[in-house]
Amino acid sequence: MFKKDKEKEKSVEVNRPPATDFGTRADKSLIGEQISIEGTIRGKGDLVIEGTVKGAIEVAGHHLTIGAKGQVESEIHADNVTISGKLKGNVNAKGTVEITKNADFEGEIKASSLSVQDGANLRAGIELKQEPTASISRLADKTASQTEKETPVPANEITKRT
Repeated sequence: MFKKDKEKEKSVEVNRPPATDFGTRADKSLIGEQISIEGTIRGKGDLVIEGTVKGAIEVAGHHLTIGAKGQVESEIHADNVTISGKLKGNVNAKGTVEITKNADFEGEIKASSLSVQDGANLRAGIELKQEPTASISRLADKTASQTEKETPVPANEITKRT
């Protein structure tokens, strides 16, 4: 009696279709195609959206992907964002925003870098931020101090030496 139940369990496991590979489950969460969410989403992991979301999305420190079937109306805060579906709203990313050829985006983007593939539908205001590096700051300081030391001489006061 118990032996048959164990055999059934084994056959069910063997016949189970493979799970979709979204990386380690602890690393990424999926909002599937049949899911619709209204409200704020906050998370401490990467997020993939294939469904419909209306509301704020906050995954600071992580990657947000709006899949080809995703439809999102949102204010987004994330490290990196990849858009392959439809997004209406604003994106604030510390890193890169990637807009693929199948994307339809309308809104504002604030990021360190932006990648847009040919064929993407993009209607956006864009602000690319660049963190000043120490060497650039030192160069600017050096240039400013040299400018202060140099005094321009009017052209009519220059004499030719022979």
